[in-house]
Formats: sequence, structure tokens, C-alpha cells
Amino acid sequence: MHTRRSFFGAGAALCAASAVRIEADAPADSFKLGVASISFLRFPRERAIAMTTALGTRYINIKFVHLALDSTPEQIRAARAEFEAAGLTILGGGLIPFDKEDDADIRHKFEYAKLAGMPLIVAGPTHRTLPMLEKFVREYDIRVAVHNHGPEDKQFPTPQSVLAEIKGMDPRIGLCVDVGHTLRAGADPVASLADAGRRLLDIHMKDLRNPGAWQACPVGDGVMPVPALFRQLRKMHYTGAVNLEYETDEDNPFPGMQKSFAYMRGALAGLGA
Repeated sequence: MHTRRSFFGAGAALCAASAVRIEADAPADSFKLGVASISFLRFPRERAIAMTTALGTRYINIKFVHLALDSTPEQIRAARAEFEAAGLTILGGGLIPFDKEDDADIRHKFEYAKLAGMPLIVAGPTHRTLPMLEKFVREYDIRVAVHNHGPEDKQFPTPQSVLAEIKGMDPRIGLCVDVGHTLRAGADPVASLADAGRRLLDIHMKDLRNPGAWQACPVGDGVMPVPALFRQLRKMHYTGAVNLEYETDEDNPFPGMQKSFAYMRGALAGLGA
């Protein structure tokens, strides 16, 4: 349920942003600054679309709160049209759970991704379901990026735990490195990007006030070494997404997201100076 204050707060921020719209990608950058739509968890799809475009980016990864997994094909096509009509490029969908050892469930989710125009699924599999995804990756030609979720994650807490599992699998199976959860799990996020190498398919960007605790904050206000992350991505010639996953201020996320994008763009400009 949205509060009156949250709607007016976000609305005011949207108006302010309209005067300072900046394209997410400088021409020198091969990767794409985008939004993970879970950042707008408490807002309906049309508001998520409006706030994404107001951030000056054309890239989005769609969470199922903005396009339900049990949608009909007609509903999926209509939702896809809404995103595309707003000028957004759908880079992927997720996190999509794969916790059932059931081919029918897996196929349903790949069909959902195909109809929605998602070239990539940010996935939450188990050790048992991950090998089952490979044949669907080959059939649908949709990449799967396994997401790490930090020390509480009993399946894949770190990028390294994903790499150990996917060794030898189809190269379209790789990682979505969540740099915040990586840091919380005690792994170096910059080194983790390097470790991932060609298996790095997607990134969830966030910042933390404390490296060992869940205290999310706008990017640039915490301990995340963002310039070093971007330097590593350039060194790797990474061409995927760096999607802001802003998981604080849920009733009014836009100001913190705007600040995060400003910092990330500034960090990129600094690298190019």
C-alpha cells in the first residue's frame, strides 16, 4: 500500500529530475547503467516505468512484482509493450526462483521470459535445479545469471560458490554478481568480478554503510568501492548491465536512486578524465 506522502514525494522528485535528465551511458562505456525494478517494490508497473525513465536510463531488469509470473501470454505481451513504448530496453528479468525440480515449472518461466523479451534471466536456483536449467538455456537461447545472496544463502552465498557449480556448463550460464551481498559474505567485490571473467553476465549494484551488515544506502554514501568496480569492468571489456538494486526507502526510493545514479555517472566521468 502506497502512502499519500510516498506518491507525492516520488512525484515531486520526478518533476525535479525532468530538468536534469542524463543518458545512462557515456559513449566511452560498453556496459549499461540500468535499474532492477525491485527497487520500486511498492509501486505499480506504470509508476516503476515513469521513475525509471526519469532517472535518465533506458535499461531495466523486470522483477515479477511488475509482471507476474502467472500472467497470461496476452498480459505479458501487453506489459512488454508498456515498457517498450516508454523507450525502455528490457535487459532481463528476475530474480526468478527455480526451487522446484519440475521441468514444467522451469519451461513455464522460460516461456514467460521469451514472451517478455528478456534475453537473460537473473536466477535463484538450488544446487539440484541448476543443472536442469542447461537444456532450457540451449533450447530458448536465453542466458541464465545465477544471483548470490550473501551469508544467509544456503545455496550460493558468493560469486565463487556459483563459479564452482557452473564450471563446464554452457557459457550462457553465468553470474549476476550482487556486489552488496558479495561484500556481506566476506568476499572482495572487485576481485569477484575478475574471478567471474567471461561468466559475468549481470551485476546488481548497491552500497552498504557497513561491510558486514545489511545497512543499505545510496550508492556513494557507503563503503562500496564503486570506482574500482568500474575500472575492473572496463579492464574486462564488460558489455552487460550494471543494474541499481536500491533496497531502502521503499516508500520513496526515487531521491536515493537519483543520488546513486549521479554518483555512478560521476565516478565514470572521473575515470574518463
